Amino acid sequence: MQEVVVLGVGMHRFGKTGDAIVGEKSVTELCRHAVDMALKDAGVSWKQVQAVSAASSRFSGGKGWGLNGNDIVEDLGCTGIPVYNLSAGCAAGGNAFNIGYSLVAGGIHDLVLVVGGEVMPKGMIQTSGVEDANDPEYLRQRCVGMPGPSFWATLARRRMFDYGTTEAQMAQVTVKARKCSESNPFARFQKAVSLDEVLASPYVSNPLRLFEICPVSNGAAAAVICSKSMARRFTSKPVTVATSAVATIGFDDALPRSLAGPVPSGPSFHTEAKAAVMRAFETSGIGPRDISFTELQDNTCYYELAFPEEWGLCEPGEAERLLEAGETTPTGKMPINPSGGFVSFGEATTAMGVFQIAELTWQLRGQSGGRQVPDAKVGLAQTNGLGGNATAAILKR
Repeated sequence: MQEVVVLGVGMHRFGKTGDAIVGEKSVTELCRHAVDMALKDAGVSWKQVQAVSAASSRFSGGKGWGLNGNDIVEDLGCTGIPVYNLSAGCAAGGNAFNIGYSLVAGGIHDLVLVVGGEVMPKGMIQTSGVEDANDPEYLRQRCVGMPGPSFWATLARRRMFDYGTTEAQMAQVTVKARKCSESNPFARFQKAVSLDEVLASPYVSNPLRLFEICPVSNGAAAAVICSKSMARRFTSKPVTVATSAVATIGFDDALPRSLAGPVPSGPSFHTEAKAAVMRAFETSGIGPRDISFTELQDNTCYYELAFPEEWGLCEPGEAERLLEAGETTPTGKMPINPSGGFVSFGEATTAMGVFQIAELTWQLRGQSGGRQVPDAKVGLAQTNGLGGNATAAILKR
């Protein structure tokens, strides 16, 4: 196995169709911006790229069929390189990174481009978009009556019951996130919000309010990764990929994301997310206490409280105390989402796993400005997506 290095990263600022940030750009245009930035950051040319691993979109047009990688190659120049198009819902970017990492680590290629981009339709994220009886997600939403926000609200209610979490504490997660994104030039929202403003936003699904749920956004991110031996030609301070892991939902996960399964004896939450993170810890030899900061998937504020506990970053029921003590800020003892997270960016589904790799890289280089985690040495990234997919990656300097 070769050691793998992140050589360059790039991103297009997130926004929505028709605004001053995104305008009417296609997904290929968004990706082109991110790829050009990543290539320049890496100090390499397009002709040096040996393969592309792309997170595929089913919303964004182009050829359709989830062939985003091929659209990007045609835009940049057809050089005959292999293209891998990955689909895993919101975990697609993380999956694309995992494939790119595996290609380099396995010695198949020395330099690979990983990219993800999305132009999202308006409103809450849909599943197949049609009333298809063969779509388990449609059946879940129709039969159980539980779309995404209601599902997240159920998780939040359970936490309130277990630990006494208050609505004000959940709102404080958004306040912290928007404070971080004030200094992030790629975030959709770059203005701080007060606790009162968050609590005054309307309920989407009680107890979760509008400002506590990430909107949909358009955006793109890219990363150039290569073998450590090749990286020596371009940089003396590489960011190393300690590991990349993928997992799927466990059979005993009884949350209302499937229509059949046994009821476990105790709580069973996102088994796929925990499995991916635990696998990353195991394969890298890096433990929860070694992590300098974490970029996790905060579709809603609940996850920023629950996930760190589930993964051993802190004790069960401790997240609220750490939040209120300022320990989850970039300068705290357990920084969570110093980028501002999904709540500040909005979700461009297939881009998110690559967006996290870009943020980890900037943090580990010390290039994150006002959101910089002091002396960041190890970063953890995590996504989970439709179908019970999940990814985790650990980067270090």
